[in-house]
Amino acid sequence: MSRVVAAGICAGTICAALLLISLMPVQAQAESCHIAPQHAGVTFPVERIDAAWVCRLQPIIDEFTTANKVGPVLTPLQESVYVYLLDRPPVAAALVNRLELGLYKAETRGPGRYWGDDGEGTEGLVELVYQDVNHRMYYLEGSHHSRLLPHVTGKAVVMLSMATVQDAAGQEAVETTLVSYTRLDNRVLAGLVSLLRPLVGRTVSRKLMKGVDAVNRLGMEMRQHPDRVLFEATDPPPLPPEDVAFLKQALASMPHAGNIHEKEPVSR
Repeated sequence: MSRVVAAGICAGTICAALLLISLMPVQAQAESCHIAPQHAGVTFPVERIDAAWVCRLQPIIDEFTTANKVGPVLTPLQESVYVYLLDRPPVAAALVNRLELGLYKAETRGPGRYWGDDGEGTEGLVELVYQDVNHRMYYLEGSHHSRLLPHVTGKAVVMLSMATVQDAAGQEAVETTLVSYTRLDNRVLAGLVSLLRPLVGRTVSRKLMKGVDAVNRLGMEMRQHPDRVLFEATDPPPLPPEDVAFLKQALASMPHAGNIHEKEPVSR
């Protein structure tokens, strides 16, 4: 065996050993991280979350600045439509904006990763951590500025539990409960928790309720004014063809939806 080959094998062995050593603390840390399954009286399948994500979420949950619960809230949408919009924030934001139900903006930044802006001083990145038929868990990094609060940045964990139910009229709807934990990045501000918590808590609650309300109003618009919703979806620039096709089918099958047809463009 030549010296070059022997040296290469030796170097490769050393690198492999160093790599294993470097990974050991990470693995040990992942095994030591834990998130409780119960949050605000709601059980979430946290045991199914990837171990690396658990270690990222745990500090936010354990050392939160504010914790909030919204719901259960009834949304007047069929489960298939609700889930479609839930998993496509840019489509939902575009419809809410065009129907003048809010000022939301959203863009896809990768698989399960989105940038969003609520039009009222809050923006950030949202990343899907886990999903199944009845749950979604998200990790958020964002910022907020307003007259009452200085420019603050923080991280959040949002857990969503949903179930298909019937509304008072016997129509299919979705009941949603949302639990969130927020932690400020600035140590000075985070140290003033006793003073800031009521203000930050009210701000977060209002933001969450505003988003839920926008979705509920969108559901009512889809049931009561399907023609208008379809027009806004196809008005230039139209939504992507696959989204328009889904909306046409969904609106046509909704209770009391009426006849669905495209309108001729009108001047604004």
